[in-house]
Amino acid sequence: MYIFGYLRASTKEQDAKRAQDSLKSFAEDKGVRIAGWYIENVSGASLQRPELMRLLQDAEKGDAIIIEQVDRLSRLNDEDWETLKALINKKQLKVISLDLPTSHTALMKHHNDDFTSAMFRAINNMMLDMLAAIARKDYQDRRRRQVQGIERAKVEGFYRG
Repeated sequence: MYIFGYLRASTKEQDAKRAQDSLKSFAEDKGVRIAGWYIENVSGASLQRPELMRLLQDAEKGDAIIIEQVDRLSRLNDEDWETLKALINKKQLKVISLDLPTSHTALMKHHNDDFTSAMFRAINNMMLDMLAAIARKDYQDRRRRQVQGIERAKVEGFYRG
């Protein structure tokens, strides 16, 4: 199993590499190495992410993607999240997120039995779905508040555009 680091920030002004040291330290603590890095500055609300697509193309069956938080992978709407999950599941990729402790079991060399493996897979898939939905809601809430702030600034004559 190869592990690929995925780092993302929403804009060019943000530092997509910000979490790289945290991911490296986590991997070292678990006794594994990150085989390659895929880094981009594109909104997580868009599926049009060249580096993520390149990672998914480069990965082989059973490899893993390591991320800082689920929102680095997805702030997608339901339809796009299902598309991304299908691409991940097609190659049976494991997603390891520092903020999702149950996903860390993907680094275990062997699970005790098929039942345990199936249970962890089900739990992780459910948690990924929940955290992706929360990330999308956070994105939508922030956008709504931003529009409200702009409208208020316009009314009060402070908006500069």
